[in-house]
Amino acid sequence: MAAAAGPSFWLGNETLKVPVALFALNRRRLCDRLRQHKDVQKNSVVLLQGGEETQRYCTDTGIVFRQESYFHWTFGVTEAGCFGAVDVDTGRSMLFVPLLPESYAVWMGKIHPPEHFKKKYAVDEVHYVNEIASVLASKKPSVLLTLRGVNTDSGSISKEASFEGISQFNVNNKILHPEIAECLFDMGGEYYCYGSDITCTFPANGKFTPDQRAIYEAVLKSSRAVMKAVKPGVAWPDMHRLADRVHLEELTKIGILKGNVDDMVKVHLGAVFMPHGLGHLLGIDVHDVGGYPEGVERIDLPGLRSLRTARNLEQGMVLTIEPGIYFINHLLDQALRDPTQSCFINNDVLQRFRGFGGVRIEDDIAVTASGMELLTCVPRTVEEIEAFMAEGQGSTKSFGSLSKQKE
Repeated sequence: MAAAAGPSFWLGNETLKVPVALFALNRRRLCDRLRQHKDVQKNSVVLLQGGEETQRYCTDTGIVFRQESYFHWTFGVTEAGCFGAVDVDTGRSMLFVPLLPESYAVWMGKIHPPEHFKKKYAVDEVHYVNEIASVLASKKPSVLLTLRGVNTDSGSISKEASFEGISQFNVNNKILHPEIAECLFDMGGEYYCYGSDITCTFPANGKFTPDQRAIYEAVLKSSRAVMKAVKPGVAWPDMHRLADRVHLEELTKIGILKGNVDDMVKVHLGAVFMPHGLGHLLGIDVHDVGGYPEGVERIDLPGLRSLRTARNLEQGMVLTIEPGIYFINHLLDQALRDPTQSCFINNDVLQRFRGFGGVRIEDDIAVTASGMELLTCVPRTVEEIEAFMAEGQGSTKSFGSLSKQKE
């Protein structure tokens, strides 16, 4: 990766440099879109508030600060307590930083002047927060465009990241059974507010049982079928239907299901075994924006889309593909009571999988001009997983044989 011109965010050796020019580009895209909108007046100014530092219930322990997502997308600022403004007509950017007390230097370190932040974030102007009213008044804006609401739905940095996240354990026979049969880890690394989301399902003792292997390979087959089909213009709901069909075909081969797969699709039998969506957009938020915040919906800010509102895939989208097969008693019991679905279920075979838990495989991809690029690099096949666990340690760098898919 060539060295970026201008200031960059960088945490040192072995980490990525992210040029702050990225955020200048975002601001330009934002202004371009707003200028095209008939309801946005001339001489409008966008005003955004950054995130605030918070503490635990005791007052002596702070929670690690993470910037508010929309503010980060627009300015890339890592400090808390800031505001930012953008002149829509000219694209001129203004950053407002807190005026810190002298005592800050005693306990927290150097107090930087406005010029420091102007250079660090490559903005046009920097002022203190207590100057917002006077600075904006001097611009004589016709209207202030503010953001209301929050993101309610919410790559490749995870190749060698330290993970933290949600870990789920699928246990054998009973919820409190002491023997853990397989472990499902749903986690991801974050760098400069950009996230990842990866799920691995491994056998706890290092070896898949025949039933575990059969279900795991069914999910892996659907994952790879979707990856092979992904390209610009493909409808995302069709990818979900493809994963469902592969699951139903494989569950029929295993013997859990019987009958015609086309007929199973008609009665939505796939949802019994995969009740969630196939994936989501990935970016500054792990579930990157699943709905427009109030007041932004009609403006359609660039980059603020969901897979529910943007039905067709586009080049440059970063998203997850996360099919899964689960044996959830509540859903299975409902299906067995429904004659349109129960006729496809071999209940005797199904009983063997009661308490099995489930398998999910989640990868991060980027849609390219002709297909997709796989951004995760972890052991995926049964053979890779068992070999990896047998070693007990080692790098995952060798796992990436499906790094790109073409048409």
